[in-house]
Amino acid sequence: MTDVTAAGRDKMPHHLAIIMDGNGRWAKARMLPRLMGHRKGAETVRMVVDECSKLGIGYLTLFAFSAENWSRPMSEVSALMNLLKKYIRMEVPRMMRDNVRFNVIGNRNDLPEDVRAELEDAITTTAGNTGLTLTLALSYGARQEIVHAAGLLAVDVAAGKVDPATVTERDFARYLYTSGLPDPDLLIRTSGEMRISNFLLWQLAYAELYFTDINWPDFSRQELLKAIADFQSRERRFGLTGEQLKARG
Repeated sequence: MTDVTAAGRDKMPHHLAIIMDGNGRWAKARMLPRLMGHRKGAETVRMVVDECSKLGIGYLTLFAFSAENWSRPMSEVSALMNLLKKYIRMEVPRMMRDNVRFNVIGNRNDLPEDVRAELEDAITTTAGNTGLTLTLALSYGARQEIVHAAGLLAVDVAAGKVDPATVTERDFARYLYTSGLPDPDLLIRTSGEMRISNFLLWQLAYAELYFTDINWPDFSRQELLKAIADFQSRERRFGLTGEQLKARG
């Protein structure tokens, strides 16, 4: 099923997260440099952002560069940072046109200064937009995020601002990079890998997972709609039984 009908719009994911995998494999299969795969993948990002905006999805979070990706060859990392900077610069006018608010999660201090400046400018410029919130996870690792959040909480406990005996999951979530964002309803991962690779470990606790063999540069509008339709066909119980859900109406 690939038809996201009007009747199904009330079951549209509020927050869609995507692990964009397979740029290098796409390029290798065509005997092209890996950077060509990343450039083609950037075109897919543009399409997915446009489609999510049209579908009325409120939040889209893309795993763009992991904390572990810094261990890749320096030439590839440098090329990726340059591509990121150019992409953001080119896309800000489109974001303004489409009412998209831009956001970043991860350790920004690891990023080159010129890239950080471009990101900050995009965040500031689009801050007043009220449509889709597009979040890029950059220099991001979920375990690192949780450790960072625990450290911030510990500081507040030591300062007497927080009673550790009263801390709830909601309280802890305020210390995460994603504070202010709802948890994802649906995670899509491309290229056939069936793992979440240190991405949003806390936030994905109750998300629906969708895996496809298609490499990210080949991920199409039809594939996006297929994933959403699959999500809409699932019964999300959140620990309850199907009978309990029916009783709730």
